[in-house]
Amino acid sequence: MIEEEKLKNIRAKKMMLWFSMISMTMTFAGLTSAYVVSSSRQDWLNNFDLPFEFTISTILIFLSSITIHISKRSLLNGNFNFQNYFLWMTIILAFTFLYYQFKGFSSIIQQGYYFTGAESSITTSFLYVLVVLHMLHFIGGLIVLFIISNNSYKKIYNKSNTVGFELATIFWHFLGFLWIYLYVFVVAYN
Repeated sequence: MIEEEKLKNIRAKKMMLWFSMISMTMTFAGLTSAYVVSSSRQDWLNNFDLPFEFTISTILIFLSSITIHISKRSLLNGNFNFQNYFLWMTIILAFTFLYYQFKGFSSIIQQGYYFTGAESSITTSFLYVLVVLHMLHFIGGLIVLFIISNNSYKKIYNKSNTVGFELATIFWHFLGFLWIYLYVFVVAYN
């Protein structure tokens, strides 16, 4: 009976995560649809190039998805040293991703484009909204990484108790996929 309750609890947590990710996907689908519709406006920038820093951050988030996958595999294999090492590599890559996101914004500002005001454009305003909204979710993902890192050091996770780590890994992969989608969308649509 206790085992059945445990399985129900795990299924409920996974379902909540999936509903959250579907909701986030719908939000970004709506924003990218609005981006497409707005691109027919007269004041849309057709010659705007995304700063190279966003390309670097895309590579970094892809690499962080690999490192968290290796960390999860290490947990499942009982290699806790590798698990913690690759989890910290994921955290380092995540902070480096954030650094390049801010550098990308800095480059946009150096080009003379702002979020609002006389120096803004509808194109860059959409870009700011897409990236900042992703960064807010990303910061939530960073908090999750620190929580699972803390739990790992407390030896909460083991071969038979991986649900928290698995949920964090799924969410992290989702954040990476979402960013890659946004990056490819903006690059392809300009």
